[in-house]
Amino acid sequence: MYKKLLVLVLIFMWLGASFAEEALLIDDFENKLFGGPQGTVDFGSGNGSEVKVSASHEIKYSGNQAIRVDFKAVEGGYMWVARGFDLDASNTQWFIHPKDIKWSDYYAISFYMYGTSSQTDVVLDIKDNGSEMWRFLFKDDFSGWRRIICPFDKFFSRTDWQPDSSDRNGILDFPIKSYQFEILPFAEGTLYFDKVELVKK
Repeated sequence: MYKKLLVLVLIFMWLGASFAEEALLIDDFENKLFGGPQGTVDFGSGNGSEVKVSASHEIKYSGNQAIRVDFKAVEGGYMWVARGFDLDASNTQWFIHPKDIKWSDYYAISFYMYGTSSQTDVVLDIKDNGSEMWRFLFKDDFSGWRRIICPFDKFFSRTDWQPDSSDRNGILDFPIKSYQFEILPFAEGTLYFDKVELVKK
């Protein structure tokens, strides 16, 4: 009996290790969240849209907190909530430097979002090694926490705006330097995000 129990424990441990190896955690929002030049989140808005970022200790997927995004998105406006490298805020870095990641091992980036079934259009943008911005579009059409998996081959280069420093070569060049969330107009409400990972092939 004890041998059978030991075998079962070993199987569950092996399965847990296998599942854990399928994703690489790069960000979990566990550090203190605040804005400004020394901020851990680079965020802002303009042309009438508004965004506010704070830590949520009540609604979270894992750990001690998630990131809470209160927003008002209007036509012609814009906003961003970004983490990563080469951003204006100075303490926004992930756990692992992009150059230390073997990107060819991963096919997607994922995160958890707490949805409200608002039917709001939400985007995840990523900035590649040439500073070109790439976009993945999805909808808040569910309630509670859900993992959103964004395959790299489903991103498209933004045609509405690119940084002046972008090479605009139309090729998703790795490593990725940062990611950002944006809510598209017309929309107003609150969304929560947590646990950003790279998903193995």
